[in-house]
Amino acid sequence: MKLEHIAVWTYQIEALKAFYEKYFEAKAGERYVNEKKKFHSYFLSFDGGARLEIMEMEGIPVSENDIYKQFTGLIHMAFELESQSAVDALTERLHQDGFEVVGQPRITGDGYYESVILDPDGNRLEITFNLN
Repeated sequence: MKLEHIAVWTYQIEALKAFYEKYFEAKAGERYVNEKKKFHSYFLSFDGGARLEIMEMEGIPVSENDIYKQFTGLIHMAFELESQSAVDALTERLHQDGFEVVGQPRITGDGYYESVILDPDGNRLEITFNLN
């Protein structure tokens, strides 16, 4: 069994699509549109088979969670890179391009080298390298 995809709501679907394409090498499928529901989505595919569905529709309430605090439910997505230096480089690139780094690169207690950044919607993304 494998996890097929994770989905997130957004009010800036094109900006989110461009972010994941530019920084995480996502490949976007065709934009899906349901005019009756005013629903739009993209499936973004990543190396290894994981997919992210980004969705936009009028009337979806904005999250009231504080992006700087932990809470129940989905809290982050993680992307594995090929080395510690790749984690450092992507983290610095994102920082230089104006994205917030909420966790500087570090070695975790469970054997990862990782940083944490916020995507354009404030979703937490771990950029990782498995040290094991």
